Amino acid sequence: MSLTDKFNKLSKSEFISAFGNIFEKTEWIAEKCYESKPYNNLNELIYKMMKIFENTNKKKHLEILNSHPDLAVKKKLTNDSKNEQKSANLNQCTNEEFVEFKKLNEEYKKKFGFPFIIAVKGKNKEEILNNFRQRITNNINSEFEEAKKQVKKIAGFRLSEIIK
Repeated sequence: MSLTDKFNKLSKSEFISAFGNIFEKTEWIAEKCYESKPYNNLNELIYKMMKIFENTNKKKHLEILNSHPDLAVKKKLTNDSKNEQKSANLNQCTNEEFVEFKKLNEEYKKKFGFPFIIAVKGKNKEEILNNFRQRITNNINSEFEEAKKQVKKIAGFRLSEIIK
């Protein structure tokens, strides 16, 4: 049985369990995808998921952005976020790095109204901090677009983990 057949045969709860956190804590996207089954191939499923995200309104985009955790903060993270941040060694910050992340997280949220979002896979702490320092200087419109782009990258990484 192909992977596509396997996903097409999942019950609604199994499907949502598998795909509900592709977009951080946003099960409604998986629910909408479930309603569009069957899929002819995995690319069709991925395309549908990304299209649902892209075509949602600004209010929903802000909800999705705000469901993402701050970086390098030890609060309750989803398993996906915990593993992603751990892969970039954000769980092993020095005191100075931790203080800078905390300060940048607060300033960024105050300026933009949502947390700093970056697809951390394949990046290290220094790259992430440098990106953070640069992006906090952006204007709201370009940063909103960049945050949505990063959410899609994270979703792509999470999907590739499921379908590999």
